[in-house]
Formats: sequence, C-alpha cells, structure tokens
Amino acid sequence: MTSSIERIEVQRTIAADPAAIFRVLCDPEGHVTIDASGMLQSATGEPAKASGDQFVVHMDREALHDFPMGRYDVEITIKTFVPDRAIAWTTLGQIRPGIGHFYGYTLEPTADGTLVTSYCDWSEVTPEWKEVF
Repeated sequence: MTSSIERIEVQRTIAADPAAIFRVLCDPEGHVTIDASGMLQSATGEPAKASGDQFVVHMDREALHDFPMGRYDVEITIKTFVPDRAIAWTTLGQIRPGIGHFYGYTLEPTADGTLVTSYCDWSEVTPEWKEVF
C-alpha cells in the first residue's frame, strides 16, 4: 500500500483480463458487488461508456458504525474513462458542493492476469476541506 497526504492506493494482481475487470468497474451494480465495506446497498443507472456518464449508488453508512448518516444516495460522475485501462469517478452525496476527492482504478495487463491499482485521490479537495482533514 502506498499513501501520501493526497492519495492512497493499493495494488493486487487478479487472474482476469483487463476487459473483464473494466466491465465490472463500469457497471453500477459491479460497484455494489465488489464493495467490502457493506455500505453500498444497490445502484441505479446504466453502465458507464464515457467520461461524464452518471449513475446513483444507494448507500447505508450504518454498516460501518461510525457516523449516524443512515441511508442516502451518492451520485457518481465518471471523470476518467480509458477502456480496459483506467476509470475514475467523483461522488456527490450528503455534502454539497462535493469535497473534491475522487476514486479510481488503473488496470495493467501482466503475465498472470491484471495488476489492479485502486486509489482514493484527495489532490483536488477544496481548501476548506483540506483544513478539516
């Protein structure tokens, strides 16, 4: 795992080709399927096909037992879309305007499958939120 003040990322090789992994990452329900936190309950919308595409993820923060936010929706907007190689998105949820962080994946083919890098990037967080964190 690599971390800095503005970006946290983890890598893992998955025994699948980049196209198969990318399909999961483009699909709103794919996000629910791979969520390990238990927060993502379901999703509404079509799979992403380009930057600017949007879908909604229905969340439940109570799964983490940290903040009593209950159920809420998060609007996902695709920021980066490079077929079978990279996808990133911004989120807009309870806090408006958004904080400015974004999430993403890069996919690199290897002899064993695909090196998947998952990251959360805070480099574009607004100054007032950087002061909080």
